[in-house]
Amino acid sequence: MIILTIVALAYGLSPNKFLPKFFDFQVESIDLKQTFRATMGLYLGMVVLWMIGIFNPRHWRTATISNVFFMSGLAVGRTISLVLDGIPSIYFSVGLAVELTLAFWGIINLNKYKSTLNQ
Repeated sequence: MIILTIVALAYGLSPNKFLPKFFDFQVESIDLKQTFRATMGLYLGMVVLWMIGIFNPRHWRTATISNVFFMSGLAVGRTISLVLDGIPSIYFSVGLAVELTLAFWGIINLNKYKSTLNQ
């Protein structure tokens, strides 16, 4: 969650300053800034849900399911890009590995605690 919070803030607080330092594009249009700031909001919203799930056991299952879908959705998109566009930079390659790991870890935990969380 710490990494996702940092990524979210990097995307949204100052996308025209931060993103060109790491990626091969400029963020100049208002629409592109809107897109990155909306992504920041989405990421921060997910982090809040996951934090609620950590501190409130009633919401753990919902938070874990949302994490599995969020991470696997990112991983599927990156995998499609890997097939169609080729091998990305190290940042995105590591991102894919982390996303797959977190998605599978979530699935494992959902199965592990299924009997205690029967709803």
